Amino acid sequence: MLDNILEIKDLTISFDGFKAVNGLNTSVKKGDIHFFIGPNGAGKTTLLDAICGRVKPAEGCIMFNSLSDVTRMSEHQIVELGIGRKFQVPSVFMGITIYENMELAAVKKRSLYSSLFTKLNKEQIERIEDVLRTIGLYEKRYRTPSALSHGEKQWLEIGMLLVQQPEIMLLDEPVAGMGRKETERTGELLREISEKCSVIVVEHDMEFVRECADRVTVLHEGMLLDEGNMQDVQKNPKVIEVYLGRGGE
Repeated sequence: MLDNILEIKDLTISFDGFKAVNGLNTSVKKGDIHFFIGPNGAGKTTLLDAICGRVKPAEGCIMFNSLSDVTRMSEHQIVELGIGRKFQVPSVFMGITIYENMELAAVKKRSLYSSLFTKLNKEQIERIEDVLRTIGLYEKRYRTPSALSHGEKQWLEIGMLLVQQPEIMLLDEPVAGMGRKETERTGELLREISEKCSVIVVEHDMEFVRECADRVTVLHEGMLLDEGNMQDVQKNPKVIEVYLGRGGE
């Protein structure tokens, strides 16, 4: 469908005979903040790994904009296509400034040294400054990340993805370890980001999910258990039994 940016069709991912994802069918709409929730071992992170090319499925496909099957592409090709991934633990360079981290992301260089020989154009500089304002770190841009709070480090890494202008951003537990104030600010940030790109989030903080989700997919044992808005999903007796009733709240 034209309003779907990502379509997951009959996806099965196996590890030594164990099906971490089992015949999954779902989709992500353009501009949505789409959460994948469920108990540990439900297949959530494995699904993110498949979308960004870290693992290859045994069966099925993942269609991006109805044209490209990302399961047939390398990680680098998927990034170039417009899919960015942020892992749970921030991976920024602590020995350089926040601005220099953003420069590194903007030129999409894997090596700090190779980026030194890449001159940014006016558009890239303006984009970096705009993103720094969006994530609230413009005034701190010449500090090193070591001076930032846990939440600010997470926002920096989100900013490093955003400066690459992705069409989809994948976030793995972005508010883990945050206090409520930083969590609320992260929700505001995701709302702002979703105006420019779709956001896929794996998360266990149910209050954060309730506040931010446009759509929720509940996974259990690699399969789709329920899907819809959070108000309806959290009333499903099966969801309560396998997840919310076991500390998901």
